[in-house]
Amino acid sequence: MPFDRNEARDRIVEAALPHVPFDGWTAAVLATAASEAGYPDATALRVFPGGAIDAIAHWTAMADQAMLAAIEAEGEAFRALKIREKIARAIRLRLEPLAGHREAVRRALALLAMPQNVPVSLRTGWATVDAIWYAAGDRATDFNYYTKRALAGGVYSATLLYWLEDKSEFQADTWEFMARRIDNVMALPKAFGGIKSKLEAAAAPLKPIFARFKKAS
Repeated sequence: MPFDRNEARDRIVEAALPHVPFDGWTAAVLATAASEAGYPDATALRVFPGGAIDAIAHWTAMADQAMLAAIEAEGEAFRALKIREKIARAIRLRLEPLAGHREAVRRALALLAMPQNVPVSLRTGWATVDAIWYAAGDRATDFNYYTKRALAGGVYSATLLYWLEDKSEFQADTWEFMARRIDNVMALPKAFGGIKSKLEAAAAPLKPIFARFKKAS
């Protein structure tokens, strides 16, 4: 049977997760995980040549795919939600399966925060919020594509950090916190729209003057 690189990456990450809370994301942990998954120890380096940070990036992608699969499984029930509800539901489906691996998430974030790993952190974070918006039905290709994802990124990051320390039953406090953050974000376009209207109203008396200058030029 030919070697399946993606399958090996999945299995090694899954085997590593129980060890990470005690030993961290390390090359030694990945080698042990490769052995436990039925591969030679060296397979860990073969499939994750960048070491632990490669494994973390792959785990992030696995979590994104699991979220999308869960959304797809909900079918019409998810599609019938309002946009803000879709975003909230997607974030919840992204985090809930990781409840048993919060220490592994915490250790992953610590590595991603190191200066040399910031590009990977930005890339994986962007991929997550892009998947959330795409699942919510957004197909924007203009400037809104970036603003929507930047706003969702702020909500997701804040929710993730809150979730890591949440001791409430079923993380109920996290979901309430997330709802408040989404409310704040959804209010921004209205605020910007109001500011724009006020600026246009204030500039209205000056329009004839600007028009004369334009003709003179």
